Amino acid sequence: MALKRIELDLYIYDGILATNKPVTPQYEINKKRIETHNKITLEIGELVRDYLTISFNDDYNSYSKWVDADVTYFDDADQPFTFSNPQTFSFLALDGYGYFEDGTNPELERHALISADNIYLPEGTAGKFPIFAEGVGKLIIDSTTTQITDSGNTNQKIQYITIPADTSTIKVYDTDDSTLLKTVIVTNICEPKFTPYKITFVNKYGAFQDLYVFKKSTETLQITNEEYKRNTIANSTSTYSTSEGQKERYNVNGETSLQLNTGFVVEDMNKTIEELFLSENVWIRYEGKTLPVLPKSKQLFYKTSLNDKLINYKIDFNFAFDKINNVR
Repeated sequence: MALKRIELDLYIYDGILATNKPVTPQYEINKKRIETHNKITLEIGELVRDYLTISFNDDYNSYSKWVDADVTYFDDADQPFTFSNPQTFSFLALDGYGYFEDGTNPELERHALISADNIYLPEGTAGKFPIFAEGVGKLIIDSTTTQITDSGNTNQKIQYITIPADTSTIKVYDTDDSTLLKTVIVTNICEPKFTPYKITFVNKYGAFQDLYVFKKSTETLQITNEEYKRNTIANSTSTYSTSEGQKERYNVNGETSLQLNTGFVVEDMNKTIEELFLSENVWIRYEGKTLPVLPKSKQLFYKTSLNDKLINYKIDFNFAFDKINNVR
């Protein structure tokens, strides 16, 4: 008997796999097989992403979801097949992405959730290091060992390990506690002149990643408004006052932008800058508050030590809100 169609019940939920599975699916999908094809393909990524709403207020929460796909197969007589039916396929979803050259459904690294092998922190400042709990047994930060446990709950699948101030090396080990998976060099920057800013963004793994910028910053306020021209003559006297203008403006507001400089970094930081530019969720720690920003730069020129000698990235941001509060 040939496959005619499938029915897919899609469950998206927090907590423990299967234990916290809801009674009612979020989506019920019925799809027929195209006659010239021998299988049925479904794209569920965007459906799942609707349930991954990310927010950040310097709190570094784990945003992940369990996804259960219960699939029932029907034959060309439109009867369910007699083998194990429905079949359940379970996944853990993060708000990450792969590149085109990675192919279909790429499997990203399941340990340290950053691409680069270098981190820059202000001298005397602690940091956060994102890891995937299922794939990491321990971290050795300088000479201190941190064991990683996976409770199975979605709120702990991504864990943010504190990097103590003035750390120099982070080593990430597999669940066997002996296989070294990644080594990250931490460079501590003493910046006596400029104020460092912390940029936090959602990287390609769906984890929060921090990027500190250390050098010159420039703040600009761009004003927007509309204008009209009015008649200022008083009917009773047929005169006008020179203290009243003919032109007035309304709907006045402003947009603040920042131009930031990373300071000199190694070529490996191209990966971090690339993922920052591609991120849909970016924040800056600014005057004691965590504020949303939008990368303004639309082009990234990859820098190399061969071509550019010393590498500094200049990054432009717009704050993601108007200067005058117009939230209604």
